Amino acid sequence: MKAAFYTLGCKVNTYETEVNIEMFKEAGYEIVPFKEESDVYVINTCSVTNQSDVKSRKIIREATKRNKDAIVVVMGCYSQIKYLEAASIPGVSIVIGTNNKSNILELIEEYKKDRKQIVRIFDLKDVKFENMNLNKYENHTRAFVKVQDGCNNYCTYCIIPYSRGNVRSKEKNLVIKEISTLAHNGYKEVVLTGIHTGHYGLDLKEYDFSDLLREIEKIDGLERIRISSIEIKELNDKFIKTLKNSKKIVNHIHIPLQSGSNEILKKMNRRYNMDEFISKINEIRSIRPNIAITTDVIVGFPGETDELFNETVESIKKIKFAEMHVFPYSRRENTPAASMPNQIDSNVKKERVRRLISLSEELKNEFYKSLIGLEEELLVEKYIDGYLIGHLSNYGLCKVKSDKEMLNEILKVQLLKYENDCFEGTIVKK
Repeated sequence: MKAAFYTLGCKVNTYETEVNIEMFKEAGYEIVPFKEESDVYVINTCSVTNQSDVKSRKIIREATKRNKDAIVVVMGCYSQIKYLEAASIPGVSIVIGTNNKSNILELIEEYKKDRKQIVRIFDLKDVKFENMNLNKYENHTRAFVKVQDGCNNYCTYCIIPYSRGNVRSKEKNLVIKEISTLAHNGYKEVVLTGIHTGHYGLDLKEYDFSDLLREIEKIDGLERIRISSIEIKELNDKFIKTLKNSKKIVNHIHIPLQSGSNEILKKMNRRYNMDEFISKINEIRSIRPNIAITTDVIVGFPGETDELFNETVESIKKIKFAEMHVFPYSRRENTPAASMPNQIDSNVKKERVRRLISLSEELKNEFYKSLIGLEEELLVEKYIDGYLIGHLSNYGLCKVKSDKEMLNEILKVQLLKYENDCFEGTIVKK
């Protein structure tokens, strides 16, 4: 039997798909590219924006048309929120949501008996953390590890708390065991991920994300800890101290801003203001001067006038992010922002996205060029045409000339130049 997988959306979905690929392999399946004919297709969907829903449906239909006799499994945020819509797509065999993802093989065997569609959607109010475990990552030199699920924030624009449920954390000993296994299997970098990663431990007794980071730091063989994303409110004194003392947390941190206007932040229910945000960024830079700070920004939120958008632009210029992911506001049904007055025209949103992407490019070039001449650590991921290629601790892409492959090694390199979104460096002799 052949199985093919397609993942939309976040790093949490990527992790969950990888766990399933490993399980399918152990069950004797041959994993094939999604564009090939397969006996089973598994689509891990996303619903963060309306466009995510559209793309999820498109990928599902592609699978059902590629092999009309295939078993098509749909899981993830889109199918959690719109399970009836997902189930109504002709050719869909199994629909689950954001829970029960580790039971797909059993559901496939159940479906085979009479080939009647299976729809299993759980109420997420009382659901526990679904433990998954990963031993290796296909074709990756860094491994994602899901440590947390769910979100309690209920930002007014966001559908994710409704699709993922409340905060729940993976038991700490299981996290340590999983990362220790990955380190033993040769992975030098792990990326800690979750729906609201910094809220790890909110449901545990007297144990939080900083405690977890300190324990992961002790794992032999692991050289880098990367945090997929963390909110500004979670950067408390304990976390700052952990960041300062860590030799393994990388020199990159992703902190969502969403808006640089206090008025819009309040409408979004973001629970911080720009003074707090900037103060915390300055504190981080006081202990890590060359750290790359990246962010997410939403433009065109209801009521965002030109003046308020310009406040965001000025805030971003003041903070000087290393890079930004920019999104137009997407009106999500049943969220408070969907019914707010003064919805913004799509053309206005497109122009604001364009402006911020242009600003992001300027800031990225300014930040990375400021590092030329410095020595940084490079995790080698590829060897192409005589160059070792990988990512620096600050997540900048870098290549160095070499006459031999040194895949998965961490090298000290001096940065010589930066152009076309890539550093060129030279290996520093030990």
